[in-house]
Amino acid sequence: MPGDTIGVVAPSSSFNKERFYQGINVLESMGFRTYIPDDLFFKKGHLAGSDIHRAALVNRLVADKKIKAIICARGGFGSIKILPLLDFESVQKNPKIFIGFSDITTLLSVLYIKCGLVTFHGPVVTSLSNATHRTKESMLSALSSDMKLEITTKRGVVIKSGFAFGPVLGGNLTTLCHLVGTSFEPSFNKHILFLEDRGEASYRIDRMLIQMKLSGCFNGLLGLVLGSFTDCGKPDEIHSIISDIFEDINIPIITGFEIGHGLDNITIPIGIEATLNTDRQLLSFHKPATRLSA
Repeated sequence: MPGDTIGVVAPSSSFNKERFYQGINVLESMGFRTYIPDDLFFKKGHLAGSDIHRAALVNRLVADKKIKAIICARGGFGSIKILPLLDFESVQKNPKIFIGFSDITTLLSVLYIKCGLVTFHGPVVTSLSNATHRTKESMLSALSSDMKLEITTKRGVVIKSGFAFGPVLGGNLTTLCHLVGTSFEPSFNKHILFLEDRGEASYRIDRMLIQMKLSGCFNGLLGLVLGSFTDCGKPDEIHSIISDIFEDINIPIITGFEIGHGLDNITIPIGIEATLNTDRQLLSFHKPATRLSA
């Protein structure tokens, strides 16, 4: 809620300080207090410090009772490297809002699957620096409203019509694919899945989805929502790939939701039950997200 303290961690790549502080100003303009650790700005190569350092920072803020929410400074790459170093028992004892996207999908997925924590797929600090009004309003609503969230699109393309009911899980396709074959491998059984990506050629999108399908990731999937696939080829090509790969899976599928690396990045709670209605192009959550994550 406004007035609460949001702590900042950097589990992935290093980041631009100017954009970072612009994003901090956005958070504070929303009414939040921010906590910026003194050691947040460490660097090691392209990463925001060593694996041990980045994991320790996450663990420290998770355990800090004064911190009500944690937001990531940037995505990029690196969060997968700290997974073995995270204190999942502490996460379960100290549940709090955790938000980010892109490479942060790794943490959002694993914290939900391993700990049952409701996480939030939404902006990182640096992306808030030039975020649209809709992006910022969506984030504020998701983090502080007692209303049930409803997410819709006016540009949706229905690949398979229908309804689905279940908890929502997902994020960046490339990041989720990189978890396949690890002890943190995702399973979307009895879930509605959402996917987004950026800068991946259409044949690579095809390859990643096929790998995940052959690995059994989509067994028991209830529904599929596609967010932004920015600079990933023509939309028709992506739609065709999705149609082919999920041809033998009888679930509702819709594209065009403004989730991820597009102009707007709507905040999505992970782990909350929702209804997907392709006819209305609507994803409606059954409970306010903040009641289950604090």
